[in-house]
Amino acid sequence: MAKHIGKRDIGKRVERGKNISPPVTTEESPEQQYPIFSLRYMSKDFCILDCTKEEKAAFADTLYKLSQMTWSQINSSARHGSGYERIAQTSIKASIPRHITPDVNLIAFRFCAKAPMVGYRERATFFVIWLDRNFSLYEH
Repeated sequence: MAKHIGKRDIGKRVERGKNISPPVTTEESPEQQYPIFSLRYMSKDFCILDCTKEEKAAFADTLYKLSQMTWSQINSSARHGSGYERIAQTSIKASIPRHITPDVNLIAFRFCAKAPMVGYRERATFFVIWLDRNFSLYEH
């Protein structure tokens, strides 16, 4: 049954639900945190929409697998396993979004066989920019 919202309830900010409460924030180092993944800035030319069903499934599997590890664990993993490799911005053949300044380190995780997803990390969040399923984003 839906709850009636009265005039006095309009505009009130809900801080927590019956079964969900806001996450507890800590001053924990990003290296000890689990990664958060964002597709907010994904390039339309190297997008999830162009992927096959198998590639989409592999992408979801990779995000899940990485989300179960801390950044410290990811950092110590092999680059073709659960780890990553750095990619120089100068080697990227696609246009780089304006908000990515020259000092930002690009990194690539493998999501489908050896096909990389390339983006950058800001604290605990990894922003996926490109899915290089055809190996055309940079020289491999």
